[in-house]
Amino acid sequence: MKYCLTFLVFLFVNISLANKILVPMDGKQANHLKAYGVAYWVLEKDVTMEWLLNYRGGSFMFPYLKGIEERLVIKGVTYEIIPDGRARSIIMEISDPEVNMEVVQLEVAPKIAVYTPPGKLPWDDAVTLVLTYAEIPYAEVYDAEVINGMLAEYDWLHLHHEDFTGQYGKFYASFRTYPWYKQQVAELEALAASLGFNKVSKMKLAVATTIKNFVIGGGFLFTMCSGTDSFDIALAALNTDICESMYDGDPMHHDCQERLDFNQTLAFQNFQLVKDPMKYEYSNIDGTDDHMKLNEKTDKFELFEFSAKWDIVPTILTQCHTNIINGFMGQTTDFRKQFIKSNVIVMAENKALGTARYIHGELGMGTWTFYGGHDPEDYRHVVGDPPTDLNLYPNSPGYRLILNNILFPAAKKQKQKT
Repeated sequence: MKYCLTFLVFLFVNISLANKILVPMDGKQANHLKAYGVAYWVLEKDVTMEWLLNYRGGSFMFPYLKGIEERLVIKGVTYEIIPDGRARSIIMEISDPEVNMEVVQLEVAPKIAVYTPPGKLPWDDAVTLVLTYAEIPYAEVYDAEVINGMLAEYDWLHLHHEDFTGQYGKFYASFRTYPWYKQQVAELEALAASLGFNKVSKMKLAVATTIKNFVIGGGFLFTMCSGTDSFDIALAALNTDICESMYDGDPMHHDCQERLDFNQTLAFQNFQLVKDPMKYEYSNIDGTDDHMKLNEKTDKFELFEFSAKWDIVPTILTQCHTNIINGFMGQTTDFRKQFIKSNVIVMAENKALGTARYIHGELGMGTWTFYGGHDPEDYRHVVGDPPTDLNLYPNSPGYRLILNNILFPAAKKQKQKT
């Protein structure tokens, strides 16, 4: 007990000569990703911080506390100690109505959950990889936890690159003889049966519907790769069977395309299903094939600029130290714009292809964000590739976009509160 009290005193002691810690998030930052981890850690300690949108790449400002400085040093995060007068000057500069900047106060660390199959390692998914690297804690949930109502315990949910249509990632053509594929099918069929479903596709639909209701009730949903379009496709297929017999034991409905209900989806409409079970694609939403026109060096996407004072949500989600980001492939790489609903905010696009990479919307009291691609630092990640070592990419702009979404709920809560 004495040790704990001593630590708390050490953590929260103020130094009168230096009142603020500024963590720049521009090109001078040594480790952008760890900086988010420190920010989350500060919120966990019930310390209020400020996010300076569009100021030096979206910098963080903390009260000067010895424990915070120690944490920054340990994690290798660049910081500056500034006097209170300088901090006030920065806030005044940002408040000028003529500059595209804003100050957002963060107070509460969001409770984070990742929807992921049991046994998956952190590097199987970019979000769990970067959360682990940044040292941001998260809980793992899967179908049983979702069906049993556990999402109510969390503020923010990420969907592992999942197939919500019940077609096992459409890996049948390439991997149906592989032990891992057979094991995945067997485990999901057993799980569905244990939860009272006679098909995996019906279980996944129930999971997708529950997650949609989580958003409507005020939750924050973030997903990448095939967790984006397969989620919406499953919702649209509420009243039909889009799975061929090798997936669920009976043929798909011959008129399943006509039975799709686009009123159920979050982001997409008027898309066409890819019915061929031997083709590694769900629908024509995905722009992966379009990227064959480019090569790795020329495949890039650009972040849009938003008004920080008026369009605060997309401004938060696009904070970065560059607006041009290297592209990266996935089962779902990006989204063809003609299938995106008109009320969806497009936050980044591949101008050469006219595809959207990063989109956002509101639903009920909550929000959702879809980010195409698998791994921001592995251009063409394939099954069996080694994990990405984020120690080699501490300033990855593609991974920064993921971490913006982690802090976004704290800003949103503050906005709602005020």
